[in-house]
Amino acid sequence: MKPFAYERPATVPEAVALVADDPGAVYVAGGTNLFDHLKLGIAEPRRLVDVTGLPLNGVETLPAGGLRIGANVRNADLAAHPAVRERYPVVSQALLAGASPQLRNMATLAGNLMQRTRCPSFQNPRTPCNKREPGSGCAALEDRTAQPALLGASESCVAVHPSDLAVALCAVDAVVCVRGRAGSRRIPVASLHRLPGSHPERDTVLDHGDLVTAVELPPLPMAARSRYRKVGDRASFAFALVSVAVAVDLDGGAIRDARIAFGGLATKPWRASRAERALLGAPATAERFATAAREELSAARTVGANAYKVPLARDTLVDTLLDVCGRG
Repeated sequence: MKPFAYERPATVPEAVALVADDPGAVYVAGGTNLFDHLKLGIAEPRRLVDVTGLPLNGVETLPAGGLRIGANVRNADLAAHPAVRERYPVVSQALLAGASPQLRNMATLAGNLMQRTRCPSFQNPRTPCNKREPGSGCAALEDRTAQPALLGASESCVAVHPSDLAVALCAVDAVVCVRGRAGSRRIPVASLHRLPGSHPERDTVLDHGDLVTAVELPPLPMAARSRYRKVGDRASFAFALVSVAVAVDLDGGAIRDARIAFGGLATKPWRASRAERALLGAPATAERFATAAREELSAARTVGANAYKVPLARDTLVDTLLDVCGRG
């Protein structure tokens, strides 16, 4: 056990200053990801800054009709919130698809978004991993159990992003509110996570000391017609092999607008913009849905044993769109 300092600030500026001024400091809330890393020996912070005492626990309706969700709202509470279930069912479904009830009772909204990959190479300190130790190599390229990413990967990293919630938030155009040393800013969830490129150690666009304070869901009537579907090794407590978040606006039998995001396929939550464009004005049919899926997956790069994910992702998207459109 390596010693570390523990702080429990009372205000957001105090918390930001504690972490921004100390390269060895990290935030902790539910700790469901960080504590695993401490036990595995892949994280060794000098200081834990506990943010659970900060006033970031509310869910409020915004003047324009969206929702503002505090960063410390527990996943279980968010999944059960009436406004989320009614107006953004894809978000509630994604939360319920993730982890176990016990973990959902502890995990927070911000912690879920900031969790790190579950790639076995990253979680094993005895194997090379550029995300954990830049320049050491990527053992996942040779590991047939690693399930490398089909989309967004690089020669430096093929680790899949783990969050179910981030995929749903990406699909409904959610925005992350961040407070840092330089002040406050807003970042679309779709832009929060970085592609690995040659610097996979940087998971997000946040700077050291930046604190997620809230997530805002925009007023999006079509989100009431939304679904999250997850395919994994088990029905619960398993990370997605493939998942899809979908929201659709129908005009009779045609697609007026669509929002689609994939999980389990990419190094970040993957907004399927090609598939969305392919559906605009198109008939709501299985054939058209399959065409849109193929358009999105045309850039997929199969590595090792992950080729099966291409048809699985296509079929999962088609089935989910049929369900949302009432044609299943």
